[in-house]
Amino acid sequence: MDFDITIVGGGLVGASLALALKESDLSIALVEARKHEEISEGWDSRIYAISPGSVDFLDSGGSWGKMDHSRVSPVREMRIYGDDGASELRFSAEDVGMPALAWIVESRNMLNSMMKECSAQENLEIISPARCTGILWDEKRIELDLEEGAIHSGLLVGADGARSWLRAQAGFETSPRPYRQTAIVANFVAEKPHRDIAWQWFRKDGILAYLPIPGNRISIVWSVWTEKADALLAEPHDRFVELVAAESGHALGDLEMITPPAGFPLRLMRLDSMVKPRIALVGDAAHNTHPLAGQGVNLGFRDARELSSVLLQRGMQKDCGDYHLLRRFDRARREDILSMQTTTDVLQKLFNNDFSMLSMLRNTGLRMVDGQGWLKNALIRHALA
Repeated sequence: MDFDITIVGGGLVGASLALALKESDLSIALVEARKHEEISEGWDSRIYAISPGSVDFLDSGGSWGKMDHSRVSPVREMRIYGDDGASELRFSAEDVGMPALAWIVESRNMLNSMMKECSAQENLEIISPARCTGILWDEKRIELDLEEGAIHSGLLVGADGARSWLRAQAGFETSPRPYRQTAIVANFVAEKPHRDIAWQWFRKDGILAYLPIPGNRISIVWSVWTEKADALLAEPHDRFVELVAAESGHALGDLEMITPPAGFPLRLMRLDSMVKPRIALVGDAAHNTHPLAGQGVNLGFRDARELSSVLLQRGMQKDCGDYHLLRRFDRARREDILSMQTTTDVLQKLFNNDFSMLSMLRNTGLRMVDGQGWLKNALIRHALA
């Protein structure tokens, strides 16, 4: 099998890249280890805050408008609280003339819509389930070996997640730094209406976020030290529900669990480069960051948006795997990724400690930013990208 581009990983970022190239004259293969099965019952515990910029990107690929929007909730306001019981920072979509700061969407809802579009895409072949076994490449082509045979292409894109097989096979050097924290996710029905507001509480030992989903439901992300996370996950469900409500000061009253809690270890991972000759990495295969800003998947979508733009605007260059072409993509993405990783890393260090001087600094900082309308609006506009 011979293609211009082979994408390894049929998750959100890999599928979005394939869809972004649907109007091109390129032949594309999307290789995924697991066969996609559309499941609609219940609520997915994997919830993402999708920025307006990412919405525009997904809409251009045809998938956003075809999702089940009865399961999508806007974030019209965000409230952030310090650990002194008084410091608060609020962001409002109305202040910047936007309908929403973000949209809260289940991973499954997005992926179902994307795969329907991918299945109808004329220049795309989905190869799934498929297990990758090796890669070989030279100056002209790259070969991806599968259990069922081999694929040849000009460009191989790794969109296969934080434990990327392709990243390891291609020899990208990584030095991930564990945060020694675990993100606990779960969904609940709240006693009080959330009013399309997202809440976030910074504590000395962790960060708790409430994200609104339809029907007065919420999804939580509770990032705590791994030892505490292990203890929380071992609690009976009714006790865990009580602890979540108490941590928020019962902001939405009593809670009722919809999906049981699950934990995901957190780490920071940076690469010197996202590309090699004929290989590019996108999404979690290329970078990991702390989830406190809710920007991880948006960074991945911006990777896909930039790579598709570079490929579509390559001019007379017919070779999609040309290293100079891929370097253009890598340079374009470096500042955005570094900025987000640095910001979240500094905030994690600033808030998750017991130093009294830093406690005073972080809470004072929240109040100062809240009083500066121009600064708040600038931060909002950056997050909207």
